[in-house]
Amino acid sequence: MAQLLKTTFLPSSLRRSSTARSPSIHIPTHRTRTTQVQAKIREIFMPALSSTMTEGKIVSWVKSEGDKLSKGESVVVVESDKADMDVETFYDGYLAAIMVEEGGVAAVGSAIALLAETEEEIAEARAKASSSSSSSAVESASTGSSAPAPPQPEKVVEPAGPAISKAAAVVGSAVHPASEGGKRIVASPYAKKLAKELKVELEGVVGSGPMGRIVAKDVEAAAAAAATATTSLAPKAGTPVTPPPGIELGTVVPFTTMQGAVSRNMVESLAVPTFRVGYTITTDALDALYKKIKSKGVTMTALLAKATALALVEHPVINSCCRDGKSFTYNSSINIAVAVAIDGGLITPVLQDADKVDIYSLSRKWKELVDKARAKQLQPHEYNTGTFTLSNLGMFGVDRFDAILPPGTGAIMAVGASQPSVVATKDGRIGMKNQMQVNVTADHRVIYGADLAAFLQTLAKIIEDPKDLTF
Repeated sequence: MAQLLKTTFLPSSLRRSSTARSPSIHIPTHRTRTTQVQAKIREIFMPALSSTMTEGKIVSWVKSEGDKLSKGESVVVVESDKADMDVETFYDGYLAAIMVEEGGVAAVGSAIALLAETEEEIAEARAKASSSSSSSAVESASTGSSAPAPPQPEKVVEPAGPAISKAAAVVGSAVHPASEGGKRIVASPYAKKLAKELKVELEGVVGSGPMGRIVAKDVEAAAAAAATATTSLAPKAGTPVTPPPGIELGTVVPFTTMQGAVSRNMVESLAVPTFRVGYTITTDALDALYKKIKSKGVTMTALLAKATALALVEHPVINSCCRDGKSFTYNSSINIAVAVAIDGGLITPVLQDADKVDIYSLSRKWKELVDKARAKQLQPHEYNTGTFTLSNLGMFGVDRFDAILPPGTGAIMAVGASQPSVVATKDGRIGMKNQMQVNVTADHRVIYGADLAAFLQTLAKIIEDPKDLTF
């Protein structure tokens, strides 16, 4: 759901007489006066798009300076700590001045643009924006002069070589940088960063994401194609070992907004006393069920989420959470969050009420959430309402691992790959069975070893006899 820009207005009458202190109609007193209506200049603030957001990054301006805006119209795309979101204006008017350009970062509540009520106010708004920028620069300079200058990084001269594409020249233009030649290029923030590093011109890249959005793999493919064409013309020598595309060895790379949020959450999790319990589960019956209903769109992730949710129904303490260190809450809903790797970070889309939703609807919902996550279009309630988390590395062949407990939840389960194993049967014979290892990390302030053991026994029974998963 699009967020509304938080704005406040600055009366343009500040430049006029003190009798016009607010935008209003002046009533004649002792003599007849011409009725005068004062226009307004409003500051557009960086909105808070999630409860954990402290700053936002401007992905792209949908509108350019001077464009007329209508209430409810999208103005800017902002990258929060979890997703990219279109932000709408709350007022009619004109986008007079952009104060934070694309790629810039601003604190929540700080001004990122000025909105004029009339065309006549645009010039004044731009002057105000310029003066604000100048005063900020002077303040920064004065602050910097009182402190010792930081050491300058050593400049490394790169050997000359063929560029993948010609760098774009910086020229003055009436077209806003969000538009290349007047045509808006829609790309993920990581794709834009990667394109800059690989010297790939985005206007020549065809996007494979939703609505033609350019994602990182599109940029990498374009870079690889250009590199192949270049090397085919170059004389062949020894085969040097080169880093993966987009990685420049020896450089210091600042965190993205999402990586910063993940870092803060991981550090916060260190304050929680946790313990881990592992369990081996036979998956022959689950594998057979998956093979039977896979053609109907059912995913293994949905099956695991459903099985976990049904087990949590019988063990509500595993679905609880402790936030203040003095009490804990039995959550009223079972919302299974599943970790998904995306460009430049990690996010946990949530399958809400997973115990109540049928497996087919759950699978369709999961596919929708993954598509939105990779396009960075998840809404806050789709990633921050989880009560129990799954992290599955089994598809990469990982047989076992431990997961870090997300803040605000009671437990997270790490799922390994299902692999053929030699086991002894009850009658003393040797047989082969598919088995997977699951490891649960839990908050020991609320959940104890016996609680986790009972939960894992229930989960194993559901997976080994999965008839309830399709109801």
